[in-house]
Amino acid sequence: MEVRIKHRDESEYEEDRARLTILEVSNMMSVPMSLIAVINLKVSEAIWQGGSNIPLSASQILHRIRPHGGGDVDNLQRILRLLTSYDIFAEHLTPQSGERKYSLTYIGKTLIPDSNGLSYGAYMLQHHQEAFMRAWPLVGEAVEDPKIGAFKKANGGEDVFQYYADREDAINLFHKAFYGMSVPFMTKMLENYDGFQGVQTLVDVGGNSGVCLRMIMSKYPTLRKAINYDLPHMVDSAQHIPGVTHIAGDALEYVPCGDAIFMKWIFLNWSDEECKQVMHNCYEALPANGKLIICEPVLPELTDDSQRTRTLLGGDIFTMTMYRPKGKHRTEKQFIEIATFAGFPRFRALYIDSYFVVFEFQK
Repeated sequence: MEVRIKHRDESEYEEDRARLTILEVSNMMSVPMSLIAVINLKVSEAIWQGGSNIPLSASQILHRIRPHGGGDVDNLQRILRLLTSYDIFAEHLTPQSGERKYSLTYIGKTLIPDSNGLSYGAYMLQHHQEAFMRAWPLVGEAVEDPKIGAFKKANGGEDVFQYYADREDAINLFHKAFYGMSVPFMTKMLENYDGFQGVQTLVDVGGNSGVCLRMIMSKYPTLRKAINYDLPHMVDSAQHIPGVTHIAGDALEYVPCGDAIFMKWIFLNWSDEECKQVMHNCYEALPANGKLIICEPVLPELTDDSQRTRTLLGGDIFTMTMYRPKGKHRTEKQFIEIATFAGFPRFRALYIDSYFVVFEFQK
């Protein structure tokens, strides 16, 4: 319930709001870290219990996640209350006794692994590994010295790509996070976009484990050849997929030929000049009337306080801090300018998802 405070005038209201905003933002780290704790403790699974989602008290949840005893009920409830305020849990309060019980909201249910062991939880864990957390205090370094990324400075000169290449557990978590986030979007994309129809050879640049190609080929079985093209440490850990050829390489140097080239969630890693080079390489790899299909987060031209804008801008700062200081999210206008520079004369943009936009550039 929102407490209504009586203010003398608008100035007092704005002063009060400013103070609350600074207090909220100052403590904002408590939100993702509390969610990480909940994921690691498997609280969502304890409530879900195979689909029952029956409201449970903090004591009942603690008994399920620690059946042999131990743990602090009050502290668990404090975490649950915070996450309830972010609509991850629903709170059921009994006025007479004051007992609070919790069930999963729609958002909370996304933390439950599906039949393939996938959920949005892996994405949260991947974003909050210790090596990533060490980089956050250095965000301002991107302003003072953008030549070396914050992640690299915080981790002894090792950039995030080498970090993944050297650690099997990290690259496996990356694949799992990518898979968990990609499947829902690709399902929606394939329901609303028919641009893969008639394609014979498809190249997925930056295809990670090949999960997107697997889904595209399932929808379009007439696709005869599929190439998953990514950096060596990505394709080396990719599993065998019937009909997919994994090829290691660098899109800044070369892109394999195909009727269509697909790229998702990858341009944010590159500077504007690098994007121009990659798009030019794609243009050279395509036949006449071939198409480049891009799925990327796209910033709005006007900055507002909507959840979508905040999510996109937050992701932009994550990219700047963890990946490349000059890698970034872009506006639709910026994507079109880069594609035009690379030689693509025609395009269309499809806003079918709240985060990703589908661009189709035709040669």
